[in-house]
Amino acid sequence: MEVRPETASGDIKTLRVRLPEEDRFSFRPGQCAMLSVFGVGECMISISSPPTRPEELEFSVKRVGRVTAALHELEPGECIGIRGPYGNGFPVEELRGKGLLVVAGGIGLAPLRSLVNYVVDRREEYGPMRIVYGARTPQDLCFKEEIFRSWPGVPQVEVHLTVDQGDEEWTGPVGLVPSFLEELAPSPEGVVALTCGPPIMIKFVLEALQNLGFDDHQVLTTLELKMQCGIGKCGRCNIGSRYVCVDGPVFSLKELRQMPAEY
Repeated sequence: MEVRPETASGDIKTLRVRLPEEDRFSFRPGQCAMLSVFGVGECMISISSPPTRPEELEFSVKRVGRVTAALHELEPGECIGIRGPYGNGFPVEELRGKGLLVVAGGIGLAPLRSLVNYVVDRREEYGPMRIVYGARTPQDLCFKEEIFRSWPGVPQVEVHLTVDQGDEEWTGPVGLVPSFLEELAPSPEGVVALTCGPPIMIKFVLEALQNLGFDDHQVLTTLELKMQCGIGKCGRCNIGSRYVCVDGPVFSLKELRQMPAEY
């Protein structure tokens, strides 16, 4: 296992786990796995690497509690437990031939990164892809190698970055993701929007997409922050009759409108 800090503060780290061939499993972008630290506990984390690169799995973890703190303290070469995949993932087959608008905030880029790299690896199967990503400060932006160098060099891929608060070195846009998205004014024609981030950001991104003319069936989002057991038994992630860990974490805006406004 390798450990890579993503932010200057060290509050987000990416774990790269190399799996023996007999232990590899199939998954879809947007799905999650249960990570275990022996003697500490387990937690649900989205898979941030694409299924097109099955020899390694990556998990980007924000330090927020006991288990995530233990994951952060692991040293390269140590072992963790992995169970999965859980959830439904993004409908990659249905997205073929369409343009993609990826909108993310903070650590919310992690599950979308799996989708982005899946599309990059199968570039000819999808239309143009536009990535809109923001964080609180330039130091809080994740996956810097990809957002600044790798992805902008891929044909028909655009990357637009913003931060809530800049610094003396930042020369890019400053502003919240939803308002930045409306300024960019992407066309909804032939495009599917996919978003993930803090719940308050998702709320206003969905409103921005509506203002831009996106229909409910053109918008997909994740609600993964509510998952815990992964199999719909603990009851922690239910929204009405739906369980985020089983029926999600990916939902269309059309599906969200049929659910209680608890997310």
